[in-house]
Amino acid sequence: MSGPPSRGMEATEGSLVGRVCMVTGATGGLGKATVNAFARRGARVVAVSRDEARGRALVASVRQASGAGTVEALQADLSDLRSVRNLAKSFGDGHDRLDILVNAAAVFTRKRVETREGFELMFATNFLGPFLLTNLLVPALRSGVPSRVITISAPTTTELDFADLQRRTDWRPLRAFGASKMADLLFTYRLARHLDGTGVHANVLHPGLFKSDLMRELAAPARLFVRLASRSPERAAEAVAYLASSPHLDGFTGRFFNGMQLSESNPYSRETEVQERLWTEAEALVGESFPRA
Repeated sequence: MSGPPSRGMEATEGSLVGRVCMVTGATGGLGKATVNAFARRGARVVAVSRDEARGRALVASVRQASGAGTVEALQADLSDLRSVRNLAKSFGDGHDRLDILVNAAAVFTRKRVETREGFELMFATNFLGPFLLTNLLVPALRSGVPSRVITISAPTTTELDFADLQRRTDWRPLRAFGASKMADLLFTYRLARHLDGTGVHANVLHPGLFKSDLMRELAAPARLFVRLASRSPERAAEAVAYLASSPHLDGFTGRFFNGMQLSESNPYSRETEVQERLWTEAEALVGESFPRA
């Protein structure tokens, strides 16, 4: 794990020309802005969306706006493990490596919803699907070294209830959402250790509040506050592009970024025993174990 950048270091971005980049949640506010940012920088972008028609529309708009990179669409629902496995296979059929993976897909619901596999929807979409997808793509990421995994999360302080990860008995929507984001932190730090020395680096990014439909089910006063405090998704995507391409971040792994600034998540997220327990629980839930690299 590398040390922090020196004080005053410029947030410069490197080239993404020819680099293969996958962005999940590609038709959401941040996802769409990230796909555009990567394409402008010459990347070969694989845009993953749940809705096939919206994915095709995104590809058409990006191709019209950017003459630098290329973009293709793949369809997948991150809350559906079978769909995640099909996505990994479809990607592997068309690509021999992956340089950048951005886990940006996310949902927020006020009512508790279960997937057809019996998982709580936010837990499945925001954490379990990305956990499975990232692990399935590790061979492609190792073929693209030095490669980077960027998982979008937040500086949450919500601790996990391992006796009820699916929130069947204590449903509070913001707490469930916070728990799914804590799971992302724990997973990414464990992933960074899992891949230490392989050339695959994994970091967490909190891009700040940005305008999107993600929190549209919040109560009206909270929704208004979020809207007023939010910046454009294009601004937020600048931080994603920085983490994806900056030469100053070569070798950085297992770190938390608040925008373009190196920061710290709360102590609970750094507890290795909790990270290991979540990893083991997640393997059991997806029905697959992933060997150490």
